[in-house]
Amino acid sequence: MRKVKEIIVVEGKNDTLAIKRAVDADTVETRGSALPSYVLDELRRAQAVRGVIVFTDPDYAGERIRRIISQEIPDVKHAFIEKELAFEKKKIGVEHAHPSDIIAALKNVRTLIEEEESWLTWKEYLTLELVGYPHSKQLRERLAKELAIGYANAKQFFHRLQTLRISREECERALLNIRGDKDRL
Repeated sequence: MRKVKEIIVVEGKNDTLAIKRAVDADTVETRGSALPSYVLDELRRAQAVRGVIVFTDPDYAGERIRRIISQEIPDVKHAFIEKELAFEKKKIGVEHAHPSDIIAALKNVRTLIEEEESWLTWKEYLTLELVGYPHSKQLRERLAKELAIGYANAKQFFHRLQTLRISREECERALLNIRGDKDRL
């Protein structure tokens, strides 16, 4: 079983069980989206000693937790899992993901970094047809899957591309991989 050095942040005990079925790792459970100060303090200490990977559910609450932790501890890593891989009986969560999908998400961790200069301008983003077209939402969904960064609405997706330091060139390469299927959107 693969050992993960970093501490993985999840939302609840069932998420912890799912992580432990996939990898040998320690977890911290947020137990909701409120994130009390003692949990953030624990995560700051963990980041200083071992590193932290935020692996929350692909839903509003999970994104909220991810945003709060990123603001408080900017250099944490992030693992993303697609909604359809974490879905069971109308419920979405890491706890529903298959161990191989959890391992794949952990292999694709990224660090959000706020840059003074943009890696991708809004004008370039528009030329990629990721906003403002009837097929933009589907294209963002497919690009998110290709880059393993999780889906977001147009504005949040642009911000995520910037903070993950994904260049226009990387976006274009990924879009080339899916472009042949774009006509079927």
